Amino acid sequence: MVLTTGLLVLLALHLLSIGIRPEARASRPSLVLMEAFKPLLVVESQMADDASDFLHNYFDLVGVREENLRLKQRLAQLEGQQRQMAELEAENHHLADLLELRDALGTTAIAANVIGSDATGLSQTLMLSEGDRQGLRRDMAVISINGVVGKLIAVSHDAARVLLISDHNSALDAFDQRSRARGIIAGIVEDGLAMKYVERSEDIKPGDMIVTSGMDGIFPRGLLVGTVARVSREGPGLFLNIEVKAAVDFRELEQVMILTTRPPAPSVQANG
Repeated sequence: MVLTTGLLVLLALHLLSIGIRPEARASRPSLVLMEAFKPLLVVESQMADDASDFLHNYFDLVGVREENLRLKQRLAQLEGQQRQMAELEAENHHLADLLELRDALGTTAIAANVIGSDATGLSQTLMLSEGDRQGLRRDMAVISINGVVGKLIAVSHDAARVLLISDHNSALDAFDQRSRARGIIAGIVEDGLAMKYVERSEDIKPGDMIVTSGMDGIFPRGLLVGTVARVSREGPGLFLNIEVKAAVDFRELEQVMILTTRPPAPSVQANG
């Protein structure tokens, strides 16, 4: 069938070629064949045009997809750069706040990034990005813009470990800013703080601010430790049971400041 059709097409083309020679006149059979095969030739021409259009559209579509992919990749890159710039801006603002706090305290200090924490859960400690190369030593005070963080307990060349005031081994001399009652801040379970050795006769109320006394030789006087959350006189004993909410969220710390020298003791004002 295909062979017969092909032969007919060839025969028609041959007769048509004869008919279009300048010296020859078109014969009637050639005219008949021309009319008969005209639809076929039109269809063939249309199919060729359609195929050409299809190829052009295909390559155009491939180009559009490649351009779309390129634009998506560029957009992702720009979004990543925007996030990095926003993070850098936030870090710069936080660092500026730390430097302002340092100037207010009138001391020398070194800023450091928090690079890790105790994964065992046995102690409340953080790892810092600076060490003795930058002038850090054991027992230096560590603070943030919100309040007291802890003290350095280990220092290597380029890193240091800070014991948080929320650790049960920590002991921080502090007092109630309103009533002036003095006690020792120590860590308790669930990252909380307790103010110990405050006599039952002392005037301590929820909401009172607890600040450093400056009597431990590490922290300057008047740094915010936290706020009294609960006071109880229940049970036997000579002292109050006082829970304190830390001023610093230790789990959210990213940058801290280490006081390399003790500043002059700031004056402490009572709340009223």
